[in-house]
Amino acid sequence: MSAPLNSFTQRTAPHALALFRIVTGLLFACHGASSLFGVLGGAMGQGGTVPTGSWPGWYAAAIQLAGGILVMLGLGTRAAALVSSGSMAYAYFSVHQAAALWPIQNGGESAAMYSWAFLLIVFTGPGAWALDRVFFGGREQEAAPSAQREPSAA
Repeated sequence: MSAPLNSFTQRTAPHALALFRIVTGLLFACHGASSLFGVLGGAMGQGGTVPTGSWPGWYAAAIQLAGGILVMLGLGTRAAALVSSGSMAYAYFSVHQAAALWPIQNGGESAAMYSWAFLLIVFTGPGAWALDRVFFGGREQEAAPSAQREPSAA
């Protein structure tokens, strides 16, 4: 029974990764759009927007919107995910961690989860259905599997 399951998970892994990337990017972009444009409940669920050019809120929201869209589309995925991960790590350590040690205590759960989710995407790549494949011929897709191959004895 484990052999068919293993075969199924290996065949579907790129598609599951693509779904993970799309959902994570979409949710991240929505968070940025709410802060920049006041939609979906507005900045921090309080309505309104963050002041244009304010540090770090406006810049974080711009990274969230642009990074989320790029990751969702699978365009420049690894770079966009790296910047997004770093932005959420910065948010966690500069805003949340001072309040308490654990994310459940300091309100930093989403920042921590986004940071780790985007870091995972940096290392795994975009999976299937990425625009990187259309524009760059799948070179980004093929980079990870070729690194796993054993060198041939010459």
